[in-house]
Amino acid sequence: MRRLFHPSTDRRTAPQWSVEEIAEEYAYPPLGEGSGGAGSWLRGNMVASLDGAVHHQGRSQPLSCKADMRIFGVLRALADVVVVGAQTVRQEGYRPAKPRSGFAGRRAALGQAPVPAIAVVSAGLELDFTQPLFTEPVVPTLLVTGRGAPEGRVARARRAGAEVVFAGEGAAADPARVPAALAAHGLRRQLTEGGPKLLGEFAGAGVLDELCLSIAPRIVAGPAPRIMNGPLLPDPDEFTLEGVLEEGGFLFARYRRARAGTDRAE
Repeated sequence: MRRLFHPSTDRRTAPQWSVEEIAEEYAYPPLGEGSGGAGSWLRGNMVASLDGAVHHQGRSQPLSCKADMRIFGVLRALADVVVVGAQTVRQEGYRPAKPRSGFAGRRAALGQAPVPAIAVVSAGLELDFTQPLFTEPVVPTLLVTGRGAPEGRVARARRAGAEVVFAGEGAAADPARVPAALAAHGLRRQLTEGGPKLLGEFAGAGVLDELCLSIAPRIVAGPAPRIMNGPLLPDPDEFTLEGVLEEGGFLFARYRRARAGTDRAE
């Protein structure tokens, strides 16, 4: 057992990490190590309260802080694509990613687009295509669904400028096939911001390689779900701790799936 933090530590003298240092801490591993196939790596990023709530009155912002938002921004700046569920897009009012000047050279050197694409996982494709996510993206927004999705809605999405990616033969996307489907479009460094249902589906499919969890020193009680909401796994999935940062009482933990790279999806 090791002591990682003690309240007697004078946190006022601790240096604030620069964006560059955070980027090095969260740099993606070699992409061949991921469990989703096609050289992808799927990382989750979520925030939770001390009592396990994933939001307060439907939004995650009340659980966040400036340090959390710095890490949030860096994780996006490192990714090829941000994967999110349709319900979260509606609740959080998702907007397209913005270019970050400090990462322009880094992204260009890796052959990345100026910003990560936003990929919305949706079966019904019932989205408001007049929102900025579809009208103002630097790179086209993607919709990830199954080949059995309603043809009329697929056509409507394409007319709105969205790129439709099929990951499965049914009406909905198969979570086990999403990482490889995105990687086939050159989007291999993957970041999912949930919500809980989508994150639970990725975990259940065995394709979640890493989880970045921000723990807020706040209690909200109420009916909010945990960061994952899905079927019970047959056996608990083991993750190993890769790092912990602290600022203002918030903890920023990074866990890597212990069996990443061994349970590949077909």
